[in-house]
This record gives sequence, C-alpha cells and structure tokens, in this order.
Amino acid sequence: MHLSVRDAARFLEVSEKTVYRWIRNDDIPFFLVNDQYRFNRMELLEWATARRIHISPEIFHEPSEVALPSAFSSLEAGGIFYRVGGADVPSALGEIVAHLRLPDEVDRVHLYKVLLAREELGSTGVGEGIAIPHVRSPIVLHVNRPLLTLCFLETPVDFKALDKKPVSTVFTIVSPTVRAHLHLLSHLSFCLRDEKLKKALREQFPVKEILEAFREAECALPGFACEGG
Repeated sequence: MHLSVRDAARFLEVSEKTVYRWIRNDDIPFFLVNDQYRFNRMELLEWATARRIHISPEIFHEPSEVALPSAFSSLEAGGIFYRVGGADVPSALGEIVAHLRLPDEVDRVHLYKVLLAREELGSTGVGEGIAIPHVRSPIVLHVNRPLLTLCFLETPVDFKALDKKPVSTVFTIVSPTVRAHLHLLSHLSFCLRDEKLKKALREQFPVKEILEAFREAECALPGFACEGG
C-alpha cells in the first residue's frame, strides 16, 4: 500500500509540514509516483520504530478477511533462545539463523545472505539493545505461518543502532507473506514500548515470564482481541 504525505502525517501524528521537512532533509524513506511523494507502509513503520517516533494505532491495522496469528503465538512457535553466540553482526546472524525453527526445505544459507544484505542497507537496531533483523523482501518460501524468534546474544554486538548501544536482544521475523510480516513487525513495535516487557528482556527473564509479559503488552494494542493466558 502506497501512502500519501497526508497518510504519513496521520500515522506518525505530526503535521504535513513536518513530513515535508523530513523529505527535504532526506530523513524519511520516500519515493516519487507521478511527481507525488509516496511512502511504503512497512518502510515507514521500520523508520519510525528505529527513531522511537510515536505511531498512531491506525497503522497497525490492515483490513483483511483472513485472520493473522498474534505476535505472542508467533513467538511461542518461533521460540526464545539464550546465550546465542556471535562476535559481530555476520557471525551473530549466522548463529541466529541456525536457531530458527524452519522446515527442512528452507535454504538457511540463502536466508542468512539476505538477512546480512538487509543489514548492510541500514541497521535494524531499534535502540535499547534491541535489533529486529529481517529480509528486505519479507517472503520466505516453504514457511506456512509467520514466526517470531527471540535470541539473547551471549556477547552484545554492535549493530550500529542510532543510540549506539550494543545489541543483546534480537527478534527475527520469518514470514510467508508481506502482509503477515507487516502484521508481526507492527505488533512487535507496539509491544516494545511496554516497560514490563522491556524489563523482562533486559534481565532475560525465563521463557514463560517473557511470553506472559509479551502477551500482556500485545493485549494493550487498541482493537486487538486478546488471547487468554
């Protein structure tokens, strides 16, 4: 979905004048369609998340007749792993890919390469020691449902996040469709504002406690049908 300047201003809860200023300064990802500024919803969400810009709940909803799994259930399926190795971004991504719960048909080597290529385009570090690596074209063949995996790195790694803090908490999104990827990314971005969840991540609570904190954080998303706990 291509968004207009008015849409972007509404989703970011700023004035259109502010959006135009960001465009002039080349601070915001945009492209031109028939001499009109347009924005990609996913890129806009990534950009705002990395800069801790408040986002209207409106951006978190995409109309569809097909229900998508919650980020909580996707995290349950994707798993939480501790003391994951890696001394730098390439080696950490390699270790993370090795931990992903993927079908045998998935080419892990290719997935690793596209994750690394995405990182070279710009850091997926979103601040406070957290990164969300994902592929640029978020479709992974042979995966029949979106997965969200959490890895705690044994040694913090410099992902070149905007706040310059090394990363020890890494969420990885693997999705069979663009829409499911956006769904997970938006819910995760919302949940990472929750102080209780951030404390659970900082202190690397046990799996059960992290999942519960994540479920509670997602339940606060406006209009979200909360799952039982």
